[in-house]
Order: sequence, then structure tokens, then C-alpha cells
Amino acid sequence: QDFQQIQDGSSTPPLTPDKLIWLRAAAFRVACEYLVEDGDEAGREENVKLLKAINAVVHALETTCLLPSLDEEGGEEFSQESVEELFRSLYESQDEDNDGDDDAPMISKAEAQALEDFLTSESTKPPLSQLVWLRSTAFRLGSQYLDDENDMAKNVALLRCINVVVHVLESTCMQAKPLSLELPPSHTPTAETDLQTAAQTLWNLDSNRLTPHTDYNIDVQSSKHPCNKEDAADEPLFTRINTQIFQVRPTFKAFRALLDNYSSYCGDDEEISEKELQEIRVFLDVIMDTAVMKYCHQYCLAKEASYEGEAIPESEYGFKKVLNSIWFELYSRSGGGGRRGRKMDSSGFEHVFVGEVKNGQISGFHNWVQFYLEELKGNVDYRGYIKPRSVNSAETNDDDQVLTLQFSWNGVEKFVGTSFIGVSPEFELALYTMAFLTGEDDNEVTLNTGREMFDLNIKCHKYNGGANVGSCYVEALAHYEEEQKYV
Repeated sequence: QDFQQIQDGSSTPPLTPDKLIWLRAAAFRVACEYLVEDGDEAGREENVKLLKAINAVVHALETTCLLPSLDEEGGEEFSQESVEELFRSLYESQDEDNDGDDDAPMISKAEAQALEDFLTSESTKPPLSQLVWLRSTAFRLGSQYLDDENDMAKNVALLRCINVVVHVLESTCMQAKPLSLELPPSHTPTAETDLQTAAQTLWNLDSNRLTPHTDYNIDVQSSKHPCNKEDAADEPLFTRINTQIFQVRPTFKAFRALLDNYSSYCGDDEEISEKELQEIRVFLDVIMDTAVMKYCHQYCLAKEASYEGEAIPESEYGFKKVLNSIWFELYSRSGGGGRRGRKMDSSGFEHVFVGEVKNGQISGFHNWVQFYLEELKGNVDYRGYIKPRSVNSAETNDDDQVLTLQFSWNGVEKFVGTSFIGVSPEFELALYTMAFLTGEDDNEVTLNTGREMFDLNIKCHKYNGGANVGSCYVEALAHYEEEQKYV
């Protein structure tokens, strides 16, 4: 029941597919802490019970988060005896190789591949009716190879092997449930809902947000004053990131595809190809499938927002057209070429998320994904962080998800720029869209990230008489430890 609450979003945000592997591995990792080392039969029985507990946890995860991918009919040569023989050979192999060393070998890649081949071969693939039996058998037979003396290293190695077997079973016989990020009924905005509440709700709904020290690591290094041109950071800001997010999380994948569609220099005409138009359509489609953007849409409707003199459309199709105009419609930022001949060299999306160079300075560039990718290429030089204005602000550290930075991009300086770190693309687009359609030029909110609290000012500059985003970003006014806010 607890896992079901996680999946349907009633307790915490739903699971993204890449988190499933981590959850199962975590079940095994934590279980290792409960292995009994007493060298008697009673200790061994306790370890058998522990394996049964892991099996129950994995079963709950699989039934909640995965769907079978097996056919009703299995291969003609499939039999329970052949599966048991294969499982035993894997466990016996690791048992023979394990001499008690903590670094004892697990199942080899070749052995894992042999198991995968067996499960996917037309002649030996299992039928759907055997799915639960396969996993429970992996645990049941594994329990027979627990060390008689309850040697910790040997039993930890065994658990690692069972984890590999279960991983192969899940990857070949099951598939992730479609990621559903529908808006929970408890998160319905009204006309009285203010931007402060809406911003916090967006944060709480952002299940695609990355977790510090788990999905990525940063090294903030030293602070500096905005006027100080000295480099206060010898190393890059990002030291590690789980790049799998760009393949398995649809909004990150679609967002990344947009980042190379623009020239960074104001004054260079932007030309959007049919392929790039399709990338924009895909991005808008996938973000509108998230609870974050659904909330943004409902908030704008509840606040009776309008665009170009018309009420915000109730249909998602109509709202996507508004988003396209606000963020992706080209306009002239450089103003060159006269009224008819001016260069269409900018858009709200390009300015905020990609960045531009105008009059020898960086303009915009407020997105962490773009920062990471450009830093990876060697185009960005992180030069240190700048503390919020409040003298009582908490210490900036490596798990902060709002940072004010100084950096250079292709040799051009950005003396002050604030970015969210680790948030999803849809979170930022939703937050700035709400500010654009319902807010003012300055919108002060307090955001509780679950670790710390930030007083922020959402700056919103409109262009072309309010038709397009000129710029949107946050300023960090103050930064508190959660309990410090109320001292």
C-alpha cells in the first residue's frame, strides 16, 4: 500500500523509470546491514527470513511499478527444471570463486548474458504464468547458498548475485509502467491561490527533479563579490551527473534537443527548420503530460489570466499554442535593420534557457542543464558563487538547489546569474509562465526545498507589448536553514 501511494502521487511524487533500478538495489543494499553473523543454525535461519523479506519488497516494487512483457505462451523448451539448473549454476559459480574477500566476483557479464539469452530465446523464453515463480525461485534457491558459518562477506556477495539475477529477470520479462504525472485532486488551484502557494506546489509536484548527491554532484568551492573578476573556482561546478536522465526522462530528452537550435549572438538571424519546429512540438507535448504543467495551466485558468486579449484556453491544445507564442515565437532583440528589415534573432526560450551574447555580455542563460552541457564541452568556466543579499543567509553548500553564479561562456563574462539546480525543465517553464501570465515584474516568494528555504524574487520582463517573454529568472534574496527562517 505504501508503494501504491508513491506510484499514484498521493504521498510523494510518482516514480520515474530510472529510479526503479535504484529502489531495488537499495532494498538489497540495506538488507546487507541486517545479515546475521552468528555462526549457528539460528543465525542462518534469520538470514533466510531476511531473503524472504527482500523478496516481498521486490514483489511490491514490481507489482506497483512494472508490467509483464512476456507472452502467454513460452518457448517449447522452457521448463522449471532448466531454470533451476541455470540459477544453481550461477550461485555455485560465485560460491566457488568467493574466498571471503569483500571484492569477491559477482556473476560475470558473460553469465548474466547467458541468463538473458535463455529468457529471451524463442525456444526457452518463459510464459507469463511463470513470471512470479521465476523471481521467487531466484530467492528460494539463493537461500540455499547462504554460508553455513554466516560469513558476512560471502553472504553479501550472494545478495549481490541475487540482485543481478533479479535485475536480468526484470529487464527481460518486465517493462516500466507508463510514467503518469496527472495532477492529484488535492492540488487544485483556486482564484485565491497566490503565486507563493503555486510556486511551492510546483516544487512539490516536480517528480522529475534530480536529487543532490544521488543524481548529481556539484562543487561550489569559494564565494566572491560580483565586482571581483578573479576566478574563485579552480574546478568545474558539476563533478558528476546521471546522464541517463537525457535518455529515459522524456522532458529532459526533449529539452536537450532544443538547446542546439540557436545562435548565441544577438544580431544573427535565427532560422527554424521543420525538424526544429517538430522538436518544439515534441517538447510542448511531453511537458504537458506532467503534473507540473497541468498545475500551471489550471492555475492560469483559476486566476482568469488572459493572453493577447483572450482568455487562456481551457483545452491543453490551446494552452500549448499560447506557450509556443510566449516562449518560441521569434522577435528582434538587437533591433537592427529597421522596422521591416530587423533581424529575428531571439525568443524567450533562447534567452532564458540557452543564453545570448549582446554588446559583449552574456544575456539570459539561467538554466542548469545548459550550464552543465556547456561546461562539459569546455565552453563554460565557473568562477565561484555569490551569496544572497541577506547578511544572515545560511552557508552555501553542495546540496543547494538555488545558486547565484559568476561564470564565463566562450570567453564572455556573466557577473551575476541565478539558476535553479537539478529541477526539471517543466518546473522552470511552468513557474515563469505563471509569473508571465498572472504576476508582476517582481514577484517575491519563499520556497521550501525540503532541505533549506530561499526567499526569491521572480523577475519577469515582457517583450512586444506583453506578447513574448523578454526574460524570466529568479533572484536569491535570502537563504535559510529551515528552522532558521522562523527564529
